[in-house]
Amino acid sequence: MSTDHMAASRQAKGDPHRNTVLGMLLVVYIFNFIDRQILSILAAPIQADLQLSDGEMGLLGGIAFALLYSTLAVPLAALADRTSRSWVITVSLAAWSGFTALCGLATNFWHIFLARLGVGIGEAGGVAPSYAVIGDYFPSSQRATALSIYSLGIPIGSGLGVLMGGYIAATVDWRTAFFAVGLAGLIIVPIFKFLVRDKIKPVPVVGDTAPLPHQPTLKETAAVLARKRSFWFLSFGASMSSMLGYGIAFWLPSLLIRSFGFDLVQASQFFGALLLIGGVVGVLAGGLIADRLGNRDRAYYAWLPSLAYLLGAPLFAAGISSSDAQLAFLLFLVPQALAYVWLGPVLSAIQHLVVPAARSTASALFLLINNLIGLGGGIYALGAFSDFLSPIYGDEALRYSMLYALVLYLVAALLMALAGPSLRKDWVHESE
Repeated sequence: MSTDHMAASRQAKGDPHRNTVLGMLLVVYIFNFIDRQILSILAAPIQADLQLSDGEMGLLGGIAFALLYSTLAVPLAALADRTSRSWVITVSLAAWSGFTALCGLATNFWHIFLARLGVGIGEAGGVAPSYAVIGDYFPSSQRATALSIYSLGIPIGSGLGVLMGGYIAATVDWRTAFFAVGLAGLIIVPIFKFLVRDKIKPVPVVGDTAPLPHQPTLKETAAVLARKRSFWFLSFGASMSSMLGYGIAFWLPSLLIRSFGFDLVQASQFFGALLLIGGVVGVLAGGLIADRLGNRDRAYYAWLPSLAYLLGAPLFAAGISSSDAQLAFLLFLVPQALAYVWLGPVLSAIQHLVVPAARSTASALFLLINNLIGLGGGIYALGAFSDFLSPIYGDEALRYSMLYALVLYLVAALLMALAGPSLRKDWVHESE
């Protein structure tokens, strides 16, 4: 590598603009999850208005969103790696915000199903390129922490979506809630594009004989990942946990209304507080601890999530089984934090399984597996299982559906434990 290229690399590690970039990516991710999770708190009024079953709501929350979100993320990430990551994120933000607003016009199941497909198409281009931008701006030793800060968009966006959606739906109607959050996202679009720029790629310099970094194709990146056992363990481990995580996140407001007697506003306050307090603590703790332990042994990037799943399962069971609302909040708070611990460590590990030029594509391939199984399957599975159990448990069927699903955390813990040793061998260092 030439002296100029090494200097550029050092400068990238200390770029003073990187915190602004990270902040704007976080804002966009918050809107991503506001638009994604608002459906959970609006499930009860939507079901009443459009006469939908739990299984149909599960399709809206899962497959309708995850199908194109997961599959289109791969070509859009490859496009971002080869063109402009910031432009792909910008266009995606505009698309998913517009389709969120269109959800408010739905008059039947298929109308809202197609609008949710549109939200998924838009959000397909948002996350994986954002991971890669963070990888460009932050060095390896700080990347899990930076990705954890970015991942705060999940609990903050989910919490705000639940709180805002519940309040607007209770005071106006559920349609207005979709209009409000969709239009708010559109306002952010020009601000984001003005402040977030791609890192300048190396260009040939007269007299510089150092070769430019090779830009891997989608096929090449997929082939590299396919040979790494850690990629499969991490992807399927995260998928199992996401089936439970997305399922509980979507259906918990409905459980609070059915089994605890909450109204819409009470359910939104309860769940919103859980997401904001537990989620923020869990996300930040996961990244900070992983960077500290992972610098000594790469295996901890997988072992830390494994431990979190093992600790979280019995606590979730206690909260779901509780009949007292105050006790349930305390019992849910810790496992809600533990549910988010995996984000920083695993996302950082995926970034290190490929060369920097392939980060968006690698992240999208991971998200393809995680979201098709976790997001696409988890929400629908819990809803459909609740329908199946209804003749036995009546209004408590959703509670038992969640309890039986906790076995997924044990599977996730095992897969993450197996990923640890493989990470030591599969890790790609910055100099490579």
